[in-house]
Amino acid sequence: MNQNSNRSMLDRIAFIGNYLPRQCGIATFTTDLCESIATRYRQTTCIALPVNDTKAGYAYPARVRFELQEKDIHSYRRAADFLNINNVNLVSLQHEYGIFGGTAGSHILELLHNLRVPIVTTLHTILREPDRDQKCVLQKIAELSDRLVVMSQRGAEFLRDIYGVPSEKIDFIHHGIPDVPFVDSSYHKDLFGVEGKIVLLSFGLLSASKGIENVISALPAILTRHPNVVYMVLGATHPHVLQNEGETYRLSLERLARDQGVEGQVIFYNRFVSTEELIEFISTADIYITPYLNEAQITSGTLAYTLGAGKAVVSTPYWYAEEMLADGRGKLVPFRDPAALADQVIGLLDSESRRHAMRKKAYVFTRKMIWPQVANRYMESFERTRRERRHFAHSGFAVKPLDKRPGELPPLKLDHLHHMTDGTGIMQHAIFTIPNYREGYTIDDNARALIVSTYLEVLDNEAAIHLGTRYLAFIWYAFNTENGRFRNFMDYQHRWIEETGSDDSHGRTLWALGTVLGKSNTSALHSMAGWVFEQALPAILNTSSPRAWAFAIMGIQEYLQRFAGDRRAYQVCEELSGRLLTLYQNHRTDKWRWYEDRLTYCNAVLPHALLLCGKTLSDTTMTEAGLDSLQWLAALQHADQGHFVPVGSNGFYMKGGEQARFDQQPVEAQTMVSCCLEAYRITADKHWRDEARRAFEWFLGRNDLNLPLYDPVTGGCRDGLHPDSANGNQGAESTLAFLQALLELRLASNNFIKQETPST
Repeated sequence: MNQNSNRSMLDRIAFIGNYLPRQCGIATFTTDLCESIATRYRQTTCIALPVNDTKAGYAYPARVRFELQEKDIHSYRRAADFLNINNVNLVSLQHEYGIFGGTAGSHILELLHNLRVPIVTTLHTILREPDRDQKCVLQKIAELSDRLVVMSQRGAEFLRDIYGVPSEKIDFIHHGIPDVPFVDSSYHKDLFGVEGKIVLLSFGLLSASKGIENVISALPAILTRHPNVVYMVLGATHPHVLQNEGETYRLSLERLARDQGVEGQVIFYNRFVSTEELIEFISTADIYITPYLNEAQITSGTLAYTLGAGKAVVSTPYWYAEEMLADGRGKLVPFRDPAALADQVIGLLDSESRRHAMRKKAYVFTRKMIWPQVANRYMESFERTRRERRHFAHSGFAVKPLDKRPGELPPLKLDHLHHMTDGTGIMQHAIFTIPNYREGYTIDDNARALIVSTYLEVLDNEAAIHLGTRYLAFIWYAFNTENGRFRNFMDYQHRWIEETGSDDSHGRTLWALGTVLGKSNTSALHSMAGWVFEQALPAILNTSSPRAWAFAIMGIQEYLQRFAGDRRAYQVCEELSGRLLTLYQNHRTDKWRWYEDRLTYCNAVLPHALLLCGKTLSDTTMTEAGLDSLQWLAALQHADQGHFVPVGSNGFYMKGGEQARFDQQPVEAQTMVSCCLEAYRITADKHWRDEARRAFEWFLGRNDLNLPLYDPVTGGCRDGLHPDSANGNQGAESTLAFLQALLELRLASNNFIKQETPST
């Protein structure tokens, strides 16, 4: 059939993924797929929506109609609106965890949740042993997609057996490849100055997982038998590796080549090449080598390309290679085994007939993988999806501006946080929105700020590391090595006002350090945080404040998420939680279900700590006590009109006395949000999810005075609610309380705590 006569029932298809000229395999694949379908089906309009990993973006072609910003969750929602109103018949999503923002790439769920058109998702990574977030994200993508495309049979098996996806929802379509002739390897060697040489080739974006060092280590043995061999390594260093590590890996390979005495036989081409150039490089190869270091790769465009060019291949046995090189289409060697790799290369070079037979098998097998064939297969999947959804319509659907959607969380705005932070740390107070130098700094606020900056890192905010470094430096400086305690108050001239801070400030700082160690992936922060955490942990046992114990427990729980084998931390957690449980049992009555004879500040941290320990220690008594006290506290803080009313700081609430209504503090709303989210994680009872939202709405104006505490202009939060007005000052504690509550709700949304309303 002539390609110009191909017709489809689909008028307009949108492709979401990276796109050339961005340098990555997903960009190449998405571009090739989009262009192949546009060429094959000329009456179908194909548009692209790439994901940018830089603010500047890229010089995209005209086919690109909308650009998403990797770490900006709002751009994903705007993209959904764009697609919904632009008469798109179907969306083709290219999924790879690393290209989307959020925990395990969860920002893409915001787009999928809000789409009103069929979705076909191509899965480029399917993990056999995903962590909880990775598994949840992929399962949710599978649920929201009409069909899933895999590029290997093993990928289909993983989807069924690990992720619970029904077989009838899965399409197996090979990785597409250019249609190139079966030519002799000598044809293009003069272009690269290797005429008369035997060429070994590896290509792809360079990173330490590629295993190139094992080929270089195998070269001396290969050269002993075939001294006219050269090894070409084609590809720029992966942009993210280059940004974080520079050219460390490439330089290590160059040093290894010199140490092995083969530097004259190794050629590095340090650039990202076009498809046309790549075909020329591949055509020169006598043997292609993929020496990857582990099995967990479900597809490989580089391997598909070289098989499609009819090249002899030697590879380590990662999943895709095992499948593609079966039946004599290539040779497999063990991981990290240069001697075995050398033996296989020598064997193929010794027998031209074996090598040629392997080439022919590979070339014949891959004729079904050329892009025109793959484009047809994709269009079959797309049209099947469209037929199955042809009567689909969401009831009551109407496009709404983002600021009109019910339940939408406010956008993240960090202006005031930056305004309050200087080279020392975050300042304690503000006069209206102006930092109050006279009040200096506290470790309490810098610990709160360190928790917020760590949550920002989890959500891929670019300011996270810069801010976190400032706050952690303050904490390190505040630590008094002589007594193992933290100083708290520092004046603006950087003079400590005390040698030992409060019990609560010590516990809160342990909470912050534990959060860094448990949640942050920035190794530069881990060493200092780990040292201070270890040195400061014993002193918490000598404190008497239940809130200090609760703060410390939350930090230890975060820490144990990554370092579960630390027996001392585990024992401290057992001791502190035992103390809290004893307090609760000694004070609890039917009418007073609490830990003390009064409610003061940060009240919800007490049940929160018991809920965490009940889960970790498998202690149902602790869990029940945590839920019992939280239920009582929630009812106590529930106005007749339905909104959240925290215990006021102007008198608090003594047993047998009257509950203070004002002044209401932001930390009470924040701690209630945190605790209720944890209760929901444990019980899956939607009541607690709703309670968390109710407490958060206090910041937005659902309170006694119907006045917002959050200032959307500055991104700050007012210091409290008085009987007749909101406090006009926007200090550190209140602003950080709002930001922490907002970030925890965003993280909860990414982890499906609010699946029914994903944007909250």
